[in-house]
Amino acid sequence: MALGRYDFALAIGGEAGQGIATPGDILARIFVRRGLHLYTYNAYQSIIRGGHIFLTVRISDEEVYSHGDRLDLLLCLNQDTMDRHLSIMGPDTRVLYNGDNVKPGEPGEGVQLCPLPIADLTQSRNRLVQNTVAVGAVAALIGEDFSTLEESLTLRFGRQGQAVIDENMRVARAGYDHALANFDPFSRPLGRGTKSLAVWSGNDAVAMGGAAAGVKFYAAYPMSPSTGVLHWMAQNARNLGIMVRQVEDEIGVANMVIGAAHVGCRAMCATSGGGFALMSEALGSAGMMEIPAVFVDVQRAGPSTGVPTKTEQGDLWQVLGASQGDFERFIVAPHDALDAFNTVPELFNLCDKAQCPGVLISDLLIGEGRFSVDPEDINLHPKIDRGNLITEHAASNGYKRYEMTETGVSPRALPGLEGYVHVVATDEHDEDSMLISDEFTNPHKRRMMVEKRARKFLGVVGDIAPPELEGPEDAEVTLIGWGSTYGPIKEAVDLLKVQGVTANQLPIKWILPFHADEVTEILGRSRRTIVVENNYSGQFARYLRSETGIKADGHIRKYDGEPFMPHHIVNGVLELLAEKTERYVPYQEVVV
Repeated sequence: MALGRYDFALAIGGEAGQGIATPGDILARIFVRRGLHLYTYNAYQSIIRGGHIFLTVRISDEEVYSHGDRLDLLLCLNQDTMDRHLSIMGPDTRVLYNGDNVKPGEPGEGVQLCPLPIADLTQSRNRLVQNTVAVGAVAALIGEDFSTLEESLTLRFGRQGQAVIDENMRVARAGYDHALANFDPFSRPLGRGTKSLAVWSGNDAVAMGGAAAGVKFYAAYPMSPSTGVLHWMAQNARNLGIMVRQVEDEIGVANMVIGAAHVGCRAMCATSGGGFALMSEALGSAGMMEIPAVFVDVQRAGPSTGVPTKTEQGDLWQVLGASQGDFERFIVAPHDALDAFNTVPELFNLCDKAQCPGVLISDLLIGEGRFSVDPEDINLHPKIDRGNLITEHAASNGYKRYEMTETGVSPRALPGLEGYVHVVATDEHDEDSMLISDEFTNPHKRRMMVEKRARKFLGVVGDIAPPELEGPEDAEVTLIGWGSTYGPIKEAVDLLKVQGVTANQLPIKWILPFHADEVTEILGRSRRTIVVENNYSGQFARYLRSETGIKADGHIRKYDGEPFMPHHIVNGVLELLAEKTERYVPYQEVVV
């Protein structure tokens, strides 16, 4: 635990089919109701039964930005978890396990082994009942009152009837009492925050952001790790008046979304890298037809099918180069779940104002992680700006859908509006929407249309906040990251200070348009620059160099499917400062 605040991390390990999510959900509900901040990461395999699952839950009375570097309590639901992770447990930690069938190895100094005689405590043949016994034991070890656990269990099993509630309450009490009688509780009592919090995932936040932005059509083909967005939309569609369609493939998804957006409906879809590849041509058609729509790419480890249940930041250049030709598109990579929620309405407003598609890049770490949030920070009524959208009939005097304007944005009329007849097609066109590829292609008209579309960003870039440096101006090291690396870098900066190294962070959120001048000015003052990203080839480092001419002094890259932990970045900075390497790749100490 960190000194000066309550900071506690526990992990639950087992195999798919052992119901690991249930104890995690029960404990998470207890923690956030106490006002504790929560950050979870679930390392799991792409199989229905077996494999290894490792759920890390970190809590604190102050905000946390990663799942941390160490564990205080390890709950082993099978022998594999004990074999893999016992070695990482340090002094004053506890290891809970089923003493009937899990055999511990040799623990490190100060590690207390806590075997639970599951059969004696439960008198039950249900193998999943060990999870509830373990939750009871965890509650006892962290100093939580059993009445609070009773409330959480009632909420969790309420739909299954009173008999199920009573059975889980009985075995939880058995685990609770056994732990109190036989194990040493943690010396520091469970912390408490100032107010109760809520829990959501990054995918929930993206979906809620879409609903708040006024999305009325959502389509998707299920593809992990983006499927949570579809689940939330489907569960809430009827109450929110949103049409949700599960389509046969991502080609159909993209074209349905663009069709819905064309008629004036705010429309959105989400997928992962493989699905986004199928959407690429449609994205280009939205650029040509100047139709605003939002696409979400929740990245997995790739290429091809890749590792569906692991995280990576490997799709940046795919998104930058999606479809052929030059056309304007927004690309934004939020830092966390709350940032994703707030970014979706902002992205829709920008897409409507500039009449072009937008892409939000997330990843598994954000999308499937579960995080605490203060409900008061969730603005369910953001500003809505539909741009230059004609919705009512007025004297058109010869409507030109793609009229040349100083801003590059032309008045957009909804289809079917009397007096505003126009053609919308994927061919190049002139001002009044007639296709210029059907006859002699006037090179002057073609050049004018390309330049018109390019001018759009000139009018909206001022609406987008440029990145800001976080930390001391005169730091020895500036860490540059984008998207989900924000949290681990932020905590690494604090850890580096303890090591005697002053560092700051330049987090990049808006990829396109890119604030090249502001970034160049900030990094021009930096003493040493290091780019941190979750991919092999340094995709953002290359993009940074292409836009600014700046070559980073060092690189920290991770591409094993697991996210950064703060100590990975700390170790990398120290190695780079010692000039042992120019590219540091953390070694994953424990296979998860």
